[in-house]
Amino acid sequence: MKKNIVVALALITFGFANAQNVKFGVKGGFNLSSLKGNIENETPKFGFQLGGLAEFKLTDKFYIQPELLFSTQGGKYQQSGVDYLYKQELNSSYLNIPIMAKYYIIDKLSLEAGPQVGFLLSAKGKYEVRNGTEFLSGSGNAKDTYQKQNIGLNIGAGYDLTKNITAGMRYHFGMSNEIRYYPSITNVFEGERQIRMRNDVLSISVGYKF
Repeated sequence: MKKNIVVALALITFGFANAQNVKFGVKGGFNLSSLKGNIENETPKFGFQLGGLAEFKLTDKFYIQPELLFSTQGGKYQQSGVDYLYKQELNSSYLNIPIMAKYYIIDKLSLEAGPQVGFLLSAKGKYEVRNGTEFLSGSGNAKDTYQKQNIGLNIGAGYDLTKNITAGMRYHFGMSNEIRYYPSITNVFEGERQIRMRNDVLSISVGYKF
């Protein structure tokens, strides 16, 4: 299914590539990402995003804007029980491909929404486990633990500061379970309960359209 989504997004992008009134640009900004799911005590992490965009004008008010972004994400959480504490921190990076539909409600101010596919580039994890008097900790490459691709939905707003400079705020709702395999130690909480976790991201960015 995810492969079909990627193909569909690519076809949409290349289809608009033949349209007139196209502007290309670059953008960058900051991320505040959080892990959401059947976990406890989530703490967001700061990151950044950087990449390029293409803006296709369909009407005076309606635009399609595909983007290609490098994004650092992740989050922290902890779970506890009787004489038990588990802490996890995830630092990940993605190549994200959002395709946004933009509608200008008034001059310079637009609302946007659209799907996104993300491809995992790297994932590093840190953990701490306290079980009674025992303590374990470690860190390392966790890429095999997480899904290689994920999908989500973006909503946001943008404002054209000048003819070329634009600013925006966007929220990404992760729709995929990030976990592909999880260490058995996390099953202590409720027997064989499966951890489900998604990555939501709030981003603020500035772009320049050529």
